[in-house]
Amino acid sequence: MTLDQILPAAKPSRNVSMFPRRSFLFLCGGMLLASCSTIKAPTLPLPAVALPPPVVLLPKVRPVRIGLALGGGAARGFAHIGVIKALEAQGIVADIVVGTSAGSLVGALYAAGFDGFALNRLALEMDEATISDWSVPFFSTATGVLKGEGLQNYVNRTVLNVPIEQLKKPFGAVATDLNSGQPILFRRGNTGLAVRASSAVPGVFQPVKIGAHSYVDGGLVSPVPVRFAREMGADFVIAVNISSRPDTQAAGSSVEVLLQTFNIMGQTINKQELKEADIVIQPSLGAMKGSDFASRNVAILAGEQATSLVLPAIRQKLKALREH
Repeated sequence: MTLDQILPAAKPSRNVSMFPRRSFLFLCGGMLLASCSTIKAPTLPLPAVALPPPVVLLPKVRPVRIGLALGGGAARGFAHIGVIKALEAQGIVADIVVGTSAGSLVGALYAAGFDGFALNRLALEMDEATISDWSVPFFSTATGVLKGEGLQNYVNRTVLNVPIEQLKKPFGAVATDLNSGQPILFRRGNTGLAVRASSAVPGVFQPVKIGAHSYVDGGLVSPVPVRFAREMGADFVIAVNISSRPDTQAAGSSVEVLLQTFNIMGQTINKQELKEADIVIQPSLGAMKGSDFASRNVAILAGEQATSLVLPAIRQKLKALREH
């Protein structure tokens, strides 16, 4: 008897035969999924992206119109040239220029486009013979009444006959109306004539007649024209005071007596007007007389030195005003 005979042959079962196959498929699929989860995809480098620079908030800066108010003082007015030179060397350039008497002469030339060095050259080249009716009374020990036409012609020739309103910078010349005693600001018309009227020292020059009015030196009513610089639109006014204290000048000739008297009369007005300036520059001219044209170099240097002393204050105040 064989074993096959003892044990009956088993009938093939479909369920039994399919189970291993399904299990195998599930097992293979699970292994495949597991292998996919463990295999890392290759990492590609990202392109470099330039980051924008950090934003820096700068304080707002507003434009500031700088006004230069140049006072009177005859030959002491050469100091104005030194002031302009020193300011320009530091990048400080006036937008508006107003002058009285000697200040109107320097101011007109400055407004016409002459920088500090060009003004210095003009001062050294100035021929007193050409403008003799302006300079002779200051050199002479005797007084005289002069027309001042030499000064008028000199200015017009130097600025090429350009009228005030066509100068490169806004400019004003201050004179005194002899009829009313009020100050007048010339902002249009003949440049040389305006300077002549602004510089017509009573007793030395004849009053300048323009239309129905006669005009004399602006120093009688506005020795340093700070207020007029404001009226012309200046936000920041640098005033240059070249007047002397009465106790520093010993009057000699009749002309010097006139200039000294003129200076004394303007002291009180000057103090009030200078209070309205943002910066006051006062060159140390000592006892230099208004008639001392030979000391022009000394005056120019004094203007430069006085300006250098106040430059830190000018920068500080301008910075505060621009960032306000």
